[in-house]
Amino acid sequence: MALTSILLSTVQVYVSQHPYIFLISVIPVSLVLYIVINEFTRASLRVPGFDGPLGYPLVGNIPQIRHNASEKYRGWAKKFGPIFQIQLGNIPVLVVNSAAAAQKVFVTNSQATISRPIFYTFHKVVSTTAGFTIGTSPYDESLKRRRKAAASALNRPSVQSYVPHIDLETKEFIKDAFEIGGKGMLAVDPLPLIQRLSLNLSLTLNWGTRIDSVNDPLFHEITEVEEYVSRFRSTTGNKQDYIPLLRLNPFSGQSALAKNMRARRDVYLSRMNRELDERIAKMTYKPCIQASVLLDSDAKLDSTELMSISLTMVSGGLDTITTLVAWSLPLLAKRPDIQKKAYAAIREFFTERDVLCDPVEDQKCAYIVALVRELLRLYTPLRLALPRAAERDFFVDGKLVPKGTVIFLNAWACNMDPDVWPDPEEFRPERFLEKSGGQIFTYGQGSRMCAGYMLGNRELYLLFMRIISAFEILEHEPVDIDPLTGLSDPTSLVSTPKQYKVIFRPRDPDILEEALRDHVSVMVDGMGG
Repeated sequence: MALTSILLSTVQVYVSQHPYIFLISVIPVSLVLYIVINEFTRASLRVPGFDGPLGYPLVGNIPQIRHNASEKYRGWAKKFGPIFQIQLGNIPVLVVNSAAAAQKVFVTNSQATISRPIFYTFHKVVSTTAGFTIGTSPYDESLKRRRKAAASALNRPSVQSYVPHIDLETKEFIKDAFEIGGKGMLAVDPLPLIQRLSLNLSLTLNWGTRIDSVNDPLFHEITEVEEYVSRFRSTTGNKQDYIPLLRLNPFSGQSALAKNMRARRDVYLSRMNRELDERIAKMTYKPCIQASVLLDSDAKLDSTELMSISLTMVSGGLDTITTLVAWSLPLLAKRPDIQKKAYAAIREFFTERDVLCDPVEDQKCAYIVALVRELLRLYTPLRLALPRAAERDFFVDGKLVPKGTVIFLNAWACNMDPDVWPDPEEFRPERFLEKSGGQIFTYGQGSRMCAGYMLGNRELYLLFMRIISAFEILEHEPVDIDPLTGLSDPTSLVSTPKQYKVIFRPRDPDILEEALRDHVSVMVDGMGG
């Protein structure tokens, strides 16, 4: 005790006489001590039995996966096996990288992998006022109710009832491409046209409303905000999700931007809800998901849960449909051989005068179905599917995966699995005619697979039938269509291509103009607003 008192007294005297020297020396010592202790903590948090790449102190593997994370994981799988472990900050994550491994984890153990982890930026900043989408929600009783409602709204009979909406929006896309493209004389940036197609279908199904023009300020507001929100869902772009120390920064640009987007999103969501309430009161509303639930006295969803379904529809459509079609057009421009095969296949079902094809025809043209599936395979919009969290302990390959473990499905690696596809880098729709049962992972796998896959497939099928039937897609300028090097933002959750323009050259301008004049104007008059 006496020795301790002497030491403490000596330190106190030294500090009082040399305060600055003490501070200068104690800060680096404390930092080193913190790093050492944290590394022991990180090591203790790892899931036993799973190998994986070494990371850096404090941040783990984050610096190694900032760009093209899904491809980085695919490369690591060749060294560490189809299921390996990384650490994002102190959080251990299992990454699943093959079709066979995905079957074991997400299908065999579907109930154990049914939940989602909570991430700070998206769940606790962006979503505090409007709630989570169905896809990003942890598993609980509320999620069960929302999934049941969504499943009812997105099942096969419901999708069939949405065909008039799909018919209208795909015709509007053809009309815009024809008119804005000067009947094949001008190059067109197709992204706004694709976004309006996707957004309008979501708005129609949810609120019974649509946006009439890409020049509408509401169109620009929704697409801009949803693009930012999608980035906040990224599993690699938000360091503060994994390093809590960063959340203490009062000047954090990421948190400030997230709050701003949350506020802007609340404005247009409130507007569409208010306008629907007004139409219901006046009995002028059109059938839609929101109205059905609001008028159903037996519905068990509260306002936050109802909003969750709406957010799911808006974000899902913009992510999947927009991204896939954006990649497809420059690909078709570079591959006239595919356009020729697709056009010949369409003409087996429809004459040249039936240029817009019959929307009721349900995916009978096998080549177009194969084309859509191959696009979904190679140009996977969400290459890292939304992460899972183990709802309970389970075993895979004899190894324990503890409850709460975060799990990533590398959909890109599974879609490129050479054990399933011998030539995965090649774009070849014929593979799905030769092997019709080949599985793709674009919509996820297991119990949390995207509920809207039937709607998405139906929309994509009719859109490509009409695009290829109506136009030859010509290249305006060289476009990088490689799914890795052609990315506009390799850190984003959604794998969008770089900006480009293409030429929509009508196969027969007179026939197309007549078809658009006879059909689109009537449907817009009857369903607009």
